[in-house]
Amino acid sequence: MKSLTLTRNIFTGAHLLSMAFGLFGLVVFPRVPGFLETLAQSPQAMTIYEFGMSKGGALYIVLGAIAVAIYGVQTLGAKRLAQFLVPAFVLSLCSELLGTSTGFPFGVYSYTELLGWKVADKVPVVIPMSWFYMGLVCYLLARAAFSEARGVLATVGPLLLGAWLLTAWDLVLDPAMAVADPKFWVWGETGPFFGMPLQNFAGWFGTGILFMSVARWLWKATPAVPSRSQLTIPMVIYVGNIVFASVMSIGAGLYIPVVLGVILGFLPVVLIWWGGNSTGTDPQLSQVTD
Repeated sequence: MKSLTLTRNIFTGAHLLSMAFGLFGLVVFPRVPGFLETLAQSPQAMTIYEFGMSKGGALYIVLGAIAVAIYGVQTLGAKRLAQFLVPAFVLSLCSELLGTSTGFPFGVYSYTELLGWKVADKVPVVIPMSWFYMGLVCYLLARAAFSEARGVLATVGPLLLGAWLLTAWDLVLDPAMAVADPKFWVWGETGPFFGMPLQNFAGWFGTGILFMSVARWLWKATPAVPSRSQLTIPMVIYVGNIVFASVMSIGAGLYIPVVLGVILGFLPVVLIWWGGNSTGTDPQLSQVTD
């Protein structure tokens, strides 16, 4: 168990560091006069920089998915992790394939080549990985927020809040990534939210609540409320991803998405973690029937 925890922490740290590296490459360094000219004087440094710019977007997602998968094995068990991972990956992939083919449910958009190999030449395989790892941390954080709930509310509440937290992350992420240079995806239509259609967020909420509901149905019972220590990895992953998207948005001069992300996502998650039960010792969540 200790070696698994160490491995999980290494991947979590690598996930956060890869996002920090990406911020330097996308936001900080381009603002330094003569940076690329100076970097070009060192072939090794230029190689590392070019690798980060071309592969970093996919790498940080893979690292995050591995970290959360290990965490899921520790806290949920391999079976319940699989019962969340499979619907999260498959249903989000189907939603993305539908979206890139028809414009429903997110709007008209397409992915560039920066996130690596694409399923059906449309959706990078790392995209459903990101739905999985952020979806799981959002659901478990939301479950803790409904620690006193019973009956239907104990089932429905975490699903609604989990999908809400997932969408709050996208409120910051999507505007930033869509205007980043180089771009990770391109919108084929405009809308009122910094050029994005509002249906994008309805699509995010709907996709999130769909795969969370399927996972909850497969579990047959509600997981016990995570303790504060069990919520630390989800909190760190969520906050790290919100901060990454926020710095990207600030770098693009987009401040309203950052404010919304802080109010609707960052602060609720930190408060959920802070208010968590600090006495829990069981490394794996038990199941409780409604």
